Amino acid sequence: MADVAQAARKRVVRRQGNRRALLLEAAARQFLHQGYAAASMRDIAADAGMQPGSIYYHFPSKAELLVAVHEEGMRRITEAVAQALEKPGGPWARLEAACVAHLTVLLEGGDFFQAVMREMPAKSDPGRRRVTRMRDRYEEIFADLLDALPLPRGVDRHDLRLMLLGAMNWSYRWYRPGAESPAKIARKFLGFLRNRLDTGT
Repeated sequence: MADVAQAARKRVVRRQGNRRALLLEAAARQFLHQGYAAASMRDIAADAGMQPGSIYYHFPSKAELLVAVHEEGMRRITEAVAQALEKPGGPWARLEAACVAHLTVLLEGGDFFQAVMREMPAKSDPGRRRVTRMRDRYEEIFADLLDALPLPRGVDRHDLRLMLLGAMNWSYRWYRPGAESPAKIARKFLGFLRNRLDTGT
């Protein structure tokens, strides 16, 4: 009987997890196409194929749902970058691998990642601090990669990181699928930097 009960609990957990994932994807679509302010919990629930009241079992408010969308987005992009960095290489090769992974997820990850880029919790929302901390932890990966580069003395690596991430993150505004791949764009960005900064040592 214990085995049967445990199996039943696992099925419930899986079903709840699946519904939560559906809600996150639906929320991302609604936030992107309608905007956070206009998107309603009813619209999100309908998009996910759920009853409106069911959404509150998973998320107590739209603000919490927006934070959860950011959390999932950061989890996915962090995993992609971490996987790309498993391959050995020199400092520039590792930075390139991270940039390629970042842009590939951002530009080819569907509505989810564009919604994350477009919508932030309001400044008055406590969830904004959670999202900011997540982004700061993610940016530390690039800070470490830039610290490892053999750059000329006096280069401000903090500003360099902000410039590189800013250029990559803004690319979703002008990116057109088929024109250039995310990997090619990432390598082009790194080429601009390396031509000016690489000391060759």
